[in-house]
Amino acid sequence: MTKKSGRSIVGIAALLTTLTTACSGTGAGADLRAASSSRTPRSSGASAHRTELPSNAAGKKKQAARKGTDILVPAQGALLGHFYGAGTIAKTDARIGRKPAIHLTYYDWRDNWTSAEATRSDLADGRIPLVNWEPNDIDFNDIITGKLDATIKARADGAKALGQKFFLDFAAEMNEGEGWGDHDPAKYIAAYRHIHDIFVARGATNVVWAWCPNVTDSEGAPSTMSYYPGDTYVDWTGVDGYNWGTSDRDFEWQSFAGVFGDIYPKLAAKGKPIIIGEMASDEVGGSKAKWIDDIVPTLKAKFPLIKAFVWFDIAKERQWQINSSSSALASYAQMAKNSYMNP
Repeated sequence: MTKKSGRSIVGIAALLTTLTTACSGTGAGADLRAASSSRTPRSSGASAHRTELPSNAAGKKKQAARKGTDILVPAQGALLGHFYGAGTIAKTDARIGRKPAIHLTYYDWRDNWTSAEATRSDLADGRIPLVNWEPNDIDFNDIITGKLDATIKARADGAKALGQKFFLDFAAEMNEGEGWGDHDPAKYIAAYRHIHDIFVARGATNVVWAWCPNVTDSEGAPSTMSYYPGDTYVDWTGVDGYNWGTSDRDFEWQSFAGVFGDIYPKLAAKGKPIIIGEMASDEVGGSKAKWIDDIVPTLKAKFPLIKAFVWFDIAKERQWQINSSSSALASYAQMAKNSYMNP
């Protein structure tokens, strides 16, 4: 059996208690709130309840899809991103030999990510925040009906006040274990559109909307693209995926192309830039160094619409970190210096 999954979800809470923040190099890891203790799989099957999807969730006038530099698309090549789970920003960037363009952080629904130190430090230091906003324990019907509008409006106003463009990834991996919206695509889309429309109405047009499903659908659940909110609601399509290696006998080694080969044409059909919101490789079962070496050639030859990717740099269920071996780190540093990754 081939395992092709996105973000790993076991044991992150314990890790977060020991990690130091990557933003300042000191203190507790506010930007590592990722996958908090409540990050557990939702329903594994399709919901019995289906929400009627309005043609335009908030009754707003249809907007034109945004393109190019307005949504942070590089003129050529791809942007390098990083989740700092194996050291501070300073130490990790020293390992890599450069500053990645994108910094992935995670926040619970109730967290004010617009005033977070990580968000503001990133913008001040020339990094692009990728805010992963997780609606843990939130009833999507409460989003749709407006019961949670106070929080949404506050985040929209805070986002606008930041005054710079950044990525927002709301309720990622909705098609797999997370099951945001109870694996009900119509409910998920209605909630996503409601949040988007409030942000736009309040002038938070500096937000670049990334939609990132898991590379694999939950068994018996709706397919990936049935959750797609619509062209005017998504600036970048995306995906989270990993090479899990062979430490589990039910898993098999997958190349970079193998992990993303099935979903790429589905995303590419939308004609939008694609971001890999999370990715990494294990060491067991093959050469992690070669896996990394293959990234840029594969982007050029097979995945030209992938314009950014984020490495999930942490030791968790697997050895995802970039320095899990000296050969992996050497390959990663070489890849990071490639002109294709420095647009």
